[in-house]
Formats: sequence, structure tokens, C-alpha cells
Amino acid sequence: MYSPILVPIDDSDTAQRGLDEALALAQKLGSTLHVLHVVDARLLIGRVSDHASPKRLVADWHAAGERLVHAAVDRARSMPLAADGAVRYDPHLRVCDVILREAEEVGAGLIVMGTHGRRGVARLALGSDAEMVLRDSAVPVLLVRGQPPEGQQRG
Repeated sequence: MYSPILVPIDDSDTAQRGLDEALALAQKLGSTLHVLHVVDARLLIGRVSDHASPKRLVADWHAAGERLVHAAVDRARSMPLAADGAVRYDPHLRVCDVILREAEEVGAGLIVMGTHGRRGVARLALGSDAEMVLRDSAVPVLLVRGQPPEGQQRG
């Protein structure tokens, strides 16, 4: 029904919660899992380093993404689930667009992803890749909320 399940990840706790949910769903539904990490070119804005060029930073981020994807795929296979993964980088596309393109290319039946649930100025300033994926996806999207900031209750 929902196979494969596409799960975009980064190194955040929120993304980890999305991965946990995707793994649980894949087990219950007998789905395969496609893990995706997108190297975010927006992080280069304002990054000046005496020690590394932008090209070197992207290469380092790509390598870190490879480690994340490898660990997630290994975890899925140990459950045991059929899983694969990819790291993508396109400096001309937003992260949400890379996710949507990947969903189409792998024939995803469902996208499961963590969301920070930002509101107000934080959402305006940072944007929301999860919200844009939800808005533009041709397939169902399950957003998994991260933990609310300390002292803030979900309402």
C-alpha cells in the first residue's frame, strides 16, 4: 500500500523521530524504506571559513550525510526491513524540491518526515521544508512533530 516509504533525515532529534515512525510503519505494513539525506546549499549562505572552501564544506556535509543514511539503512535492515538510501545535493533546488523529486523518482507511496513545528517569526525566517513537502506532494505525507521547546505545551 505505502511502499516504498520515503524518509528524509538529517542529524536532528526531530528527523530521528520521523525515522522511528517510518520504521514502525514499514514493519506493520511490510513496506520498503528509502532513506534520504539532502545536503542543504542554504547553509553556505553566510559561511566563511579560513580553513575550508565552500566546495570542501559541501563535501564534508555529503560525507556526514552518507554516514547518517548508512546508519539508518543498517538499522532498518536489522529489523529486518528492505531498505536503501541516498544522499542528494542540488544547489539550484530547495530541500523540499529535492525531497519531492526523490519521492517521484523512487515511486514513494508515502513520505514520513519530522517537523520542528515552528510558528510565527521562526517559521517565516527559516521556512518550512516539511510544510512545503506537505503542500506540494503528490503522495500522502505524515509529519512527525519533534518535542516542543522546554516550558511550551502543545495545544
